[in-house]
Amino acid sequence: MSEQNIKNVIKRLERLEKAVFSTEKKPALNVSKPNKYEGPKGGILMLISNGFFDISRNTLDVKDELAKNGYHYHRNAIQTALNRLSTAKGPLTSFVENALKVYAKRK
Repeated sequence: MSEQNIKNVIKRLERLEKAVFSTEKKPALNVSKPNKYEGPKGGILMLISNGFFDISRNTLDVKDELAKNGYHYHRNAIQTALNRLSTAKGPLTSFVENALKVYAKRK
């Protein structure tokens, strides 16, 4: 190996050691806060915060209201999100009313 190659390897090794074993504080990553109203679940959470579920609503009511707010999802995706939000500790409750499954805000 030539002397120049050895110097290059030593420089690289010093930079690597400094990066790995340095005690300097590294700048924090700039991580933006995710939008909490993204996707079908986010749309439903937005409706909850707007008081839409103060009375019982079925899936088609929710789908129509989401479409008015710019959320265009298939009924199955909305149904899945509603089911996941209506668990025992979720913000919604579900029950059957007039042979339709409906959702309302948990009190």
